[in-house]
Amino acid sequence: MSKISAFDDKKEYRKKIISWCMYDWANSAFATTVMAAVLPVYYSKVAGAGLQGNTATVYWGYTTAIALLITAFIAPIMGAIADFSKIKKRMLMIFASLGILFTSLLYLVNTGDWFIASLFFIFGNVGFATSEVFYNSLLPEVAKPEDIDRVSTRGYALGYLGGGILLAINVAMLKFIDDKKFASRLCFITVGIWWTVFTIPLITNIKETSRKNTIGSKFNSFYVGFRRVGKTFRELKNYRELLLFLAAFWIYNDGIGTIIKMATIYGAEIGIGTNDLIGALLLTQFVGIPFAILFGRLAGVIGAKRSIYLGLFVYTLISIGAYFMTKGIHFWILAFSVALVQGGTQALSRSLFASMVPSKKAAEFFGFYGMSSKFAGIFGPLIFAVVGQITGTSRLSIVSLVAFFIIGAFVLSRVDVNKGIENAHNI
Repeated sequence: MSKISAFDDKKEYRKKIISWCMYDWANSAFATTVMAAVLPVYYSKVAGAGLQGNTATVYWGYTTAIALLITAFIAPIMGAIADFSKIKKRMLMIFASLGILFTSLLYLVNTGDWFIASLFFIFGNVGFATSEVFYNSLLPEVAKPEDIDRVSTRGYALGYLGGGILLAINVAMLKFIDDKKFASRLCFITVGIWWTVFTIPLITNIKETSRKNTIGSKFNSFYVGFRRVGKTFRELKNYRELLLFLAAFWIYNDGIGTIIKMATIYGAEIGIGTNDLIGALLLTQFVGIPFAILFGRLAGVIGAKRSIYLGLFVYTLISIGAYFMTKGIHFWILAFSVALVQGGTQALSRSLFASMVPSKKAAEFFGFYGMSSKFAGIFGPLIFAVVGQITGTSRLSIVSLVAFFIIGAFVLSRVDVNKGIENAHNI
């Protein structure tokens, strides 16, 4: 091979990598602006304006749980299609388009339209989460085996950055546009545009390798998907430490996810201003990056398991502190506290799981890890909503999340990591 052709191949490879990573940059706008920041506040103050007490927060909890439930059922079916057919990019485009369409339609949501807002969010979230199934499945076709970890991390970092940049733009819009309701609706349009524009490189520059469809009908896709989940679960029974860790992770990660999903609507309910709510989330987006790195270094000193304990202790304090929160500055302090531990706790959980996974079963077990997390993630928002509905206050809902962290930490304490690593290496 000549130097010129080798250079061209390297250039083409880099182009594919960047194009793949840009989808993380594209769809992270939904995760930040729609899922975590602007929509929960808009839902509470505008769409749910006619609802009494904490009803808007309760309905948002149910909405989030329903969206996660639908996604959890779809994920294994889509995973089977992704693994056995050459339509990954096409399916990504279809579900991304679904997410973009219903995100943009949120512009039409007006005062009192809480049901329409819930419906549009559910469809938007299905598009967002399902497109990620196909996005992740494209990685082995884009990156060389030795580059997969690095490329995956780069995509995650770009997603963090891209979502943060658009959120910063949205914060400026909310600050400088006098009509706050119109500014919020305009934010949803910017997410649709951002998501569309930055998906184009993936569509244009990435081609799938030929693969024969081996699953046949849609019914077979459903059957194969859930059969694979059952098979993996049966396999996991042979790895006690790994299964125990998964149980711990499902519990405490559900608490973490619920804080992320419910924080802004809870803050809006108790009277925290929009600028404080969204500004604090923007702080979390950028402060979280260096602290995730520092948390990784801490794990090198005290170990991953103890570092996760520390993260769960901080989350416990956050839940208790949120119960007493009354001012904007309190929300900023709690958001900064989340930024200290969010990225590190989740990254170390993933690496701890990876250390106990047999290398020959990595893809199978990580697929189960991702899918089962979606199922487990339903219960936090659901319990948040039920407690709020029964008690009439979301303050008790937020403090109820302490149970997820305490129980999760207890189950984690039963995991013998060294034994789990030894079992993985003996396979």
